[in-house]
Amino acid sequence: MSEQPQLNIVSYRKDSYITVESTQKAECFYIIQQGQVKVTRNVGIKGEGEESLVGGDFFGVVSAMSFNSHIESAQALTDVTLISVSPQQYVALIQRNTQVAVKILMQLSARLRRLDEALTKYTLKKSKAEEEGPSRLFDIAEYYLQQKQHHQAFYVYTSYIKHCPDGENRAAAEKQLEGLAKYAESVGKNLGKGELNRTYGKDHMLFAEGEPGYELFIIQSGSVKITKIIDGKEVLLGVLKAGDIFGEMAILEDKPRTATVIAAEECTVMAVTKTNFGLLIKDKPQIVSKITTLLAGRIWLIFKQLENTFIINPMGRIYGTLLIQLEKNQVDLESTGPYAFGFTWDDLVSMVGLPEKEGYMLLGEMRKDKNIIVNNNRISATSVQGVVKYAEYFRKMDKIEKTKQGNRPKS
Repeated sequence: MSEQPQLNIVSYRKDSYITVESTQKAECFYIIQQGQVKVTRNVGIKGEGEESLVGGDFFGVVSAMSFNSHIESAQALTDVTLISVSPQQYVALIQRNTQVAVKILMQLSARLRRLDEALTKYTLKKSKAEEEGPSRLFDIAEYYLQQKQHHQAFYVYTSYIKHCPDGENRAAAEKQLEGLAKYAESVGKNLGKGELNRTYGKDHMLFAEGEPGYELFIIQSGSVKITKIIDGKEVLLGVLKAGDIFGEMAILEDKPRTATVIAAEECTVMAVTKTNFGLLIKDKPQIVSKITTLLAGRIWLIFKQLENTFIINPMGRIYGTLLIQLEKNQVDLESTGPYAFGFTWDDLVSMVGLPEKEGYMLLGEMRKDKNIIVNNNRISATSVQGVVKYAEYFRKMDKIEKTKQGNRPKS
């Protein structure tokens, strides 16, 4: 029999602050036993402002399970009694109460999708076409065909016909498949959904954005790239390697895939379906803990990006994004040493959601900061502390400006 988790019970008096939004890392999250707690978050997104929680609810999961800083403040509305759970205790908690794990996962997945949609709206300007689900597959297939990426095109045309049998572009998709017939054998094996362990060759697609999702995947070997077609271009969102998990939203919510996954090299993955996910929670709590950490990390990052999006000064958003990357990578923010960012200036401008021309103008302004070096489009800083200092300066000035705007009489 597994050892029961030794969880701490803590109490707070009415009006006490339990957590405060800051750069301080969270050490635990809380489950409310008794009382009522108000949670506030500093971002103007529907569902992310202020909420009142009662017994059985939890808060602080995102920051604690992602090993990041607090992104919300929690205040006791009444005298409260809370269960304190550290990330190290989470596996034991799952073993003792699987329903808590399921509730946490479901709420995190819903929150991730809500924040992801908001971020896309404010930075990537998601078009109506991107919201159409499976009908979008035909346009994606056309893109890959134009790029002469035939394995991907064959997969997506086939998926479009499967999921949109009466779609207006069915005849066109069938005609395109005739010209891609020689790829049928190599791609066909990747369309099977039965095997637990699957191997994909380099450049083969595991699934496309807009497809219905039925499985999550755990990478056993190799790597995959996460991409999205935005304004007629394929944008790289990330690269995942052995041990990483992706596609988890498919078994947590019945929603279409939000991105495309392609093998960056030959890779082997383990597929988990809704059917065996319940067994996974019971028999493999370590994997469930990893999924929770994954979701929490994504939510923390998107929340920070959204918060940064509302900074008025575009240079403030630039520095804010650099600070987010430092925090994400667990860099010591007090360090006076150098740091090389793993992306280009063009990538940074894209992350902030600025037009290319404006990004070029900001580059000239950025060069005035001797702490930041942009060489061959790569970004580095001579001092981590210097980046933090500028980011905090712009955030402070932003609050002052918004206070002024709020106090101005309306015309």
